[in-house]
Amino acid sequence: MFSDEILLSLARKVRLPDVEFYINVGDWPMEKRAVGADPGPVPILSWCGSEDTRDIVLPTYDVTHSTLEAMRGVTNDLLSVQGNTGPPWGNKTEQAFFRGRDSREERLYLASLSKEHPELLDAGITGWFFFRDREKEIGKAPLVGFFDFFKYKYQVNVDGTVAAYRFPYLMLGNSLVLKQRSPYYEHFYVHLRPGVHYVPVQRDLSDLVEKIEWAKSNDAEVKEMARRGQAAVRQLLQPNRLYCYYYKVLEMYSKRQTSRPTLHPDMELVAMTEDLAAAACTCERKKVVEDRPTMAKVEL
Repeated sequence: MFSDEILLSLARKVRLPDVEFYINVGDWPMEKRAVGADPGPVPILSWCGSEDTRDIVLPTYDVTHSTLEAMRGVTNDLLSVQGNTGPPWGNKTEQAFFRGRDSREERLYLASLSKEHPELLDAGITGWFFFRDREKEIGKAPLVGFFDFFKYKYQVNVDGTVAAYRFPYLMLGNSLVLKQRSPYYEHFYVHLRPGVHYVPVQRDLSDLVEKIEWAKSNDAEVKEMARRGQAAVRQLLQPNRLYCYYYKVLEMYSKRQTSRPTLHPDMELVAMTEDLAAAACTCERKKVVEDRPTMAKVEL
């Protein structure tokens, strides 16, 4: 369902080329074979890329679903975040903030660090699954509504099992994002620059306290950095750009395809859903001609 809906929506808007492809519906990128290897790499479409894989990266299912929902109604989506960015910068709490599951060990360290430096950091684990034996030691933090994150000036972004898919949402707020260095990336990361749009933090979070203290001492600079990051991601994640990205991937893929896509008897048709079919345009294109004496355009 994470891939069908966007492809059906896209097919209603543009004429797509005939293509055959593999799409990875897990979080981890998969293809690690190098070009020239025997066998060579398979062109797999994935939602997340990494430094040691060769997958073709699409927008994450989370960003894609958010875009589709934003075009249907009011939800907790990318556009809603932009209207709920918390108090003005000067009224935000001067602390770094994090809430999340225990999906990476650095997150546990982050929660422990919060106990050592409560004046700088409010971080907690809200759900235990991977490191349940550490729950008693670290504790379970209460859930916090996402919009309330932006009551804090600084947001800590730490990977989950792969790239933290909340990163674009954090960037859309008007808080400064302190982002853990990571081998994983989403489709739009290439357009962002550490030290320009966000503050980079070492993979083991060893310099996090230092970076928070620096941010508190350079308020005007980090406020401007947060503004630049927010503005950049607002442009990068507009719905029209996401649709264009999907289309460009399929168009380029079709040009490099060496085999002819074939409809096999055991293939299953993914039919247009009722809501998409109901929204399909049934109008006829109007013919436009010019009225020669006045050069005015007239609809027939």
